[in-house]
Amino acid sequence: MFEYKGIKIKWLGHNSFSIVGDNIKIITDPYKITKQEKADLILISHNHFDHLSLDDLKSVSTENTSIVAANECIDMLKGFTFKEKIGISPSEEKTVRGIKIKATRAYNIDKINPETKKPFHPKEDDKIGFLIELNGTTIYHTGDTDLIPEMSDLKPDVALVPVSGTYVMTANEAAKAVEKIKPKIVIPMHFGTIVGTEKDAQDFKQLIKSCEVQILTKE
Repeated sequence: MFEYKGIKIKWLGHNSFSIVGDNIKIITDPYKITKQEKADLILISHNHFDHLSLDDLKSVSTENTSIVAANECIDMLKGFTFKEKIGISPSEEKTVRGIKIKATRAYNIDKINPETKKPFHPKEDDKIGFLIELNGTTIYHTGDTDLIPEMSDLKPDVALVPVSGTYVMTANEAAKAVEKIKPKIVIPMHFGTIVGTEKDAQDFKQLIKSCEVQILTKE
């Protein structure tokens, strides 16, 4: 766990984080979660099985849980208990449970699916990342993305960035992204589950000179 200005951030594996502030627990992209977790607010970046997992959503959602998700996910959210589901588009901003959430673009430029000949995460799908404003702190969860122009000068307090390559940025690309994003602290993600290893996170850390890097242990 990592704590920043009273906000507790736990990495639950892959792109899943528990972010706990005053009287609220946010969980992002729950997938293969092994701990008992219940969320007040769930954020879902896109419709791939390792980000929208109905089995995991069933385990972390309650009748009081709000879900904010990329629009492509909304029709898939069924068969489990929740309070409300809210679709969101890139650049759109919503306040849910007192938390300001802005959707950011997340897409591939050069990670191409050899079967479809299209990017794994096409820009036109409107898959997203999130800028989360909590207790006066901004956390940027990039979602599954390459280094893209829309990242420039976001200047969050904390950035959560993928480092595994294949479907998302490599460690080297993620380091270049950090130079554009300009966070105070960065936490690597998207390794150790489907693709990528802790070596990717360590390689990434060695490349970062402009801010603090926290490599979290999966909980």
